[in-house]
Amino acid sequence: MLKKFLSKFPYYLPSCDLGQRITPNMDAIRADSIVKEYGNVRALDHASISIGRGELFFLLGSSGCGKTTLLRCIAGLETPSQGKIYYGDEDVTHLPTHKREAAMVFQSYALWPHMSVGQNIAFGLEERKVEKKEIDRRVEEALAMVHLEGYGDRRIDHMSGGQQQRVALARALIVKPKCLLLDEPLSNLDAKLRIEMRSEIRRIVKDNNLTGVYVTHDQEEALSMADRMAILDAGRIVQTGTPEEIYRNPLSAHVAGFIGETNLIEATVDSIGSDDGKLSVRVSSKAGQFHGLVSRGNWRPQEGSKVLISIRPESLYGDNSGVPINRVMGRVVARMYLGSSVQYKINGEGDQMWHVTETNPHAMRDVGEQITLTANPIDVIILKA
Repeated sequence: MLKKFLSKFPYYLPSCDLGQRITPNMDAIRADSIVKEYGNVRALDHASISIGRGELFFLLGSSGCGKTTLLRCIAGLETPSQGKIYYGDEDVTHLPTHKREAAMVFQSYALWPHMSVGQNIAFGLEERKVEKKEIDRRVEEALAMVHLEGYGDRRIDHMSGGQQQRVALARALIVKPKCLLLDEPLSNLDAKLRIEMRSEIRRIVKDNNLTGVYVTHDQEEALSMADRMAILDAGRIVQTGTPEEIYRNPLSAHVAGFIGETNLIEATVDSIGSDDGKLSVRVSSKAGQFHGLVSRGNWRPQEGSKVLISIRPESLYGDNSGVPINRVMGRVVARMYLGSSVQYKINGEGDQMWHVTETNPHAMRDVGEQITLTANPIDVIILKA
């Protein structure tokens, strides 16, 4: 009866199902061409990822893109309609959740309010008849991992949001998983706590040599924490790479616009060359002439074809050299002071609205002020239209 009851609460994925758990090498987690359909709706469309042992890997995308569905397939909470899930060399596609060496932390924490911190953390071990002395030792060990030493007797409702998140992490860690799965675990916290918990979660994953799979729609969270990430759109993986690779070399307008802010301008290819082994392209647009690089290695635009150019707001800087290429001239129409930076809206040639960020500002430009900016060719990315 109790086991049936517990099965309704998948936030606890015990790797300590004694005598029944799998014991793969866990060199990697791999999802091969996963399709997941709900009736006529295809939530995942041949999505494939490979995650290295000890890697903190992010699944990132807007609401409804399929990132949580993919995580649930990895966890065993959903069964793919097609495709395979591997833990190391072991095919776990149809293996029950409780037999996988993984633990999952959900957005809601799902802590028992009538139990103490220690009782919440120990609950799964008690149900598996682990000796009390061993439970006590492992509860203390788990509390230390999340920096909550001495909080074992505290009531859950006497804990802050950040502390409750740590308890949820400790409950997952006590089963000594090899893989930690996190579904938007910081979305219920305020901004200050979210920043604190980012480094804490990364520390826990790295200190315990865990493989972490983390779902979020928060680009800043992903950029600051991930070893690598996959961007999903409409159930498909559209780009995989390190935060720097994806931010600096997006392969599509969707990725460029989703990871951070960017200026996207329609343009026509004038000429094509080479710059340090990268395809170099000159284009014309209503906002002026630009010289940039192609980020997609296997794509070569044709002269006269339509393309998009992407320039990050922080890549534009003041310039009075008079060089016509990559020059933006306009008037300040709005500004926002953020302490470490100022964000401007600039109305430029062809009525193009530019977003510009100046860091470490000592003075702000006035609304109505005329301004001339430029960008280095390495910061001007040419994309498929």
